[in-house]
Amino acid sequence: MKIAAVIVAAGRGLRLGGDIPKQYQDLAGRSVLARTTEALLKCDRIDHVVCVIGADADALYRKAMTDITDPRLLAPVHGGADRASSVLCGLTALKNKAVDRVLIHDAARPFVGQAQLTALCQATGGAILAEPVVDALWREADGAADCPVPRDGLWRAQTPQAFPYQQILDAHQSVPGTGTDQPPALDDTGTFRRAGGRVELIPGNPDNFKITTTADMVRARRQTESEQTLEYRTGQGFDVHRFTPGDGVWLCGVHIAHTQTLDGHSDADVGLHALADALYGALAEGDIGRHFPPTDPQWKGAESAQFLAHAADLVKQRDGRIINTDLTLLCEAPKISPHAEAMQSRLAEIMSITAGRISIKATTMERMGFIGREEGIGCMATATITVPVSP
Repeated sequence: MKIAAVIVAAGRGLRLGGDIPKQYQDLAGRSVLARTTEALLKCDRIDHVVCVIGADADALYRKAMTDITDPRLLAPVHGGADRASSVLCGLTALKNKAVDRVLIHDAARPFVGQAQLTALCQATGGAILAEPVVDALWREADGAADCPVPRDGLWRAQTPQAFPYQQILDAHQSVPGTGTDQPPALDDTGTFRRAGGRVELIPGNPDNFKITTTADMVRARRQTESEQTLEYRTGQGFDVHRFTPGDGVWLCGVHIAHTQTLDGHSDADVGLHALADALYGALAEGDIGRHFPPTDPQWKGAESAQFLAHAADLVKQRDGRIINTDLTLLCEAPKISPHAEAMQSRLAEIMSITAGRISIKATTMERMGFIGREEGIGCMATATITVPVSP
């Protein structure tokens, strides 16, 4: 089953105030929208994420999302005059993605939990996150409590709200236009039910609140700070491979023509091997050999990019973040500088981080030792990450 998420971010958020819409405002060093998007991208069941933004918000979006390079995040689309039309714009943008199920989420809810996302993905029909109402409810009259409202069976809806893709698309396409007697639906659940769908209630989490007022933003910043008790970790990696007859080498994911090649069980990319080991080291997860044993024939001739991608994914699974990586290639030949930018871009792609977090250098061994005699190539790498503090 292919699952996508639509983040509705086209509103102005006027009740919060400020010079820019609330989804682009700062939340502990990052925009609200970036934090909301990353919460969805942490769910490995979600194949695509698309943000629906205001027609005049392209520059704000680019600035807010600059450090998110996950390929599952699609290009943003412009929304409509109201929330329902914006949702329809997001759903329409997914038409060619063969989506089976879609989650629709508010941009101003950055604290949705992974357990809740999994439950929404696993549901078969319509499903929403919601909390049972526990407070006493009163109907107001002239500013005073007039009569109690029974709270039995009442739930407060949250987002995401999840639906079979084609059914919710059809439901939104059939929404009556303005000027009709039918009042607008309260949310996507209302739209889905009007089309005959059934919606399951999945218990939400009080932390998954919507940032609407200044008090909400204060709460969000406190919650972010409490969740982000982070520690910095640094790992190092080293790898070396001997030369063997051939016509080129793989270094940092880039193929370089050369008079020899590197000998190894996989493609012998010393740069990717050293960097993967640096990430594994920062996580105290051993080395490549633990995760991809050289005795296993399935890794014979394998592309080393998958080793580095696995290490980077482990950082993500630990709710961590790659802060910086630094590689030094040790070789007399080939020349590295003409390929350094391509290597930087390839490593950024594999690890889903920005190229500005990657340093690539090279040095010769002044003709000393086996590297100096051009018998092989080595690489030293370091990586710094942040992860939540653990016992």
